[in-house]
Amino acid sequence: MSINHIVTPLDSAILDSKEHYVFYHKMVDFAFKELIVAVQREKICDDIEVQLFKQYCDLLLYSIEAIRVKYMYDEEDNMKVDLTDSGFPNYLEFRYLFNDLELRDEYLGKLTPIAELKEAFLDTLLRKKESINKRKLFQAASIVYYSSVKKEYIFNRFVQGKIINAPESIDIKYMTSWSFYDVSHNRPFICFMYFKYDGNNINDYRDEIYEVLKTVADRDMLLDTMAYTIDRKLPKVSPKLIKRIDLGPLHNVFAKDEHQVTHTILESIGKKEIPLESYAFSLRVNEVASKSEFKEGGFFSKQVLQRWDEVFKQKYVLAPHRIIQLLYNKTPEMMNTLAKPPIEVSSIQ
Repeated sequence: MSINHIVTPLDSAILDSKEHYVFYHKMVDFAFKELIVAVQREKICDDIEVQLFKQYCDLLLYSIEAIRVKYMYDEEDNMKVDLTDSGFPNYLEFRYLFNDLELRDEYLGKLTPIAELKEAFLDTLLRKKESINKRKLFQAASIVYYSSVKKEYIFNRFVQGKIINAPESIDIKYMTSWSFYDVSHNRPFICFMYFKYDGNNINDYRDEIYEVLKTVADRDMLLDTMAYTIDRKLPKVSPKLIKRIDLGPLHNVFAKDEHQVTHTILESIGKKEIPLESYAFSLRVNEVASKSEFKEGGFFSKQVLQRWDEVFKQKYVLAPHRIIQLLYNKTPEMMNTLAKPPIEVSSIQ
């Protein structure tokens, strides 16, 4: 494990009140759904990429909802959120989900039976006319958490998509996708690779492709370096286009990074110029394409490799109308670096 994979609680802040907790989850859920709609509407991705993009975002939202249920009435522990360059839950929270669900049966065996808990709730509410205490509510939330959350739907540090046929409009046979949660940034990334295969049946080489992607393309790095490494380690594959989407940061009241957008939002919230629930979403799309091929190696071990073009970089900002006006007023230089004018999304009501 490299130093970039080391995550500690010091990278995070704790949401120490349930009001903060509910507010944060509402914001993340709302912002992600707005992001999915905007990516499709603005054609930031092709149709097939949008479908895959939505699937990975759904995994993230499912995992974040599982975290919400887990901590809903827990008085002893609180969720940790990365504030430095992310705005998302700290990667450790996803690991904790996996660890919990590995021991699902053991935990369920220790919890109060559902029928008994229901009877106690009814007795308290109908006969005693009292509110349910926090301990009982936590027991009920734990039952929901351990009995309903599916481990296979939790967003792992690396999520591999299937190899499928590329659109007929391009002269490339196959494409695949994958997503990873970069632990140094605490942000999710989504990748697409279009490639040709020097063989008869792609399924014969599928496991090799998946293993290489999981090994060398599971973290943020220079995109042309990633492309070259994939190309070299897969002799039967000729990558032709690799696209990587960096989701975030999510700029909001909880963030504490040095990003211009974050600083502008926090300053304006502090001056009461904009409401507390104001947010913006940064999105970066980088892609690199093969412009030619060359052969490398000895007479008996020559390998055809790609000669990569310059990395094409695009930055986007998605925000409600009021925040877009604010950014134009206070960060006009930054706005000129975007691939297109800021994309308007809805405000949180």
